[in-house]
Amino acid sequence: MLLQSGKSAGLSGSIAGAGEQIFGKKKGLDEILNRFSMAFATLFVLTSVLMLFLEARG
Repeated sequence: MLLQSGKSAGLSGSIAGAGEQIFGKKKGLDEILNRFSMAFATLFVLTSVLMLFLEARG
């Protein structure tokens, strides 16, 4: 994805840690973090554009 460098990089990689080797890959955690990051990125862009329009009107 655009915001994340790899499947085991970042926060999800540090949370999974050695447990991934013992219990297998926790794919659900990566999907949840991916959805949250995409939602927050979208929210950030939308609020930035909204503030731009509000500033231009005022």
